[in-house]
Amino acid sequence: MGFDNTVTVVGNVTRDPELRFTQGGMAVANFGVAWNKKKQDGEDEVSFFDVSCFRSLAENVAETITKGARVVIYGTLSQRSWENQEGERRSKVEIIADDVAPSLRWASAEIRKNEFKGGGGGAAAPQGGGRQVSNQSAPAYDMDEEPF
Repeated sequence: MGFDNTVTVVGNVTRDPELRFTQGGMAVANFGVAWNKKKQDGEDEVSFFDVSCFRSLAENVAETITKGARVVIYGTLSQRSWENQEGERRSKVEIIADDVAPSLRWASAEIRKNEFKGGGGGAAAPQGGGRQVSNQSAPAYDMDEEPF
């Protein structure tokens, strides 16, 4: 029986995303995120998570997100286990991101739509048709595009 193990985490990026490519050419980005919560005694309790992104999301994250940025991550939990060189069993829970976005609680962001290339390939930089959309102005529409 399958269960929906989605998770949403809002926190601060602890290290710049590292972008790599698999032998098959798929983009993979990894970074860390931390979030704090106050315990009843007033002290901070910090939780750290590793995050993995794939394909165009990985490329966009690597281009956009930096250490210290506050982000919203939506994804699933994944647990891996392995044996280290001393023969000890280790395990780790990480977030496999389905979406990553900047948090706008204490910041603003400028949104740039990337050109869609289709399939599972990477994101391409916008060409002349890419438009700038700011959260402070009305949306701009192409002349031949319906506004709904």
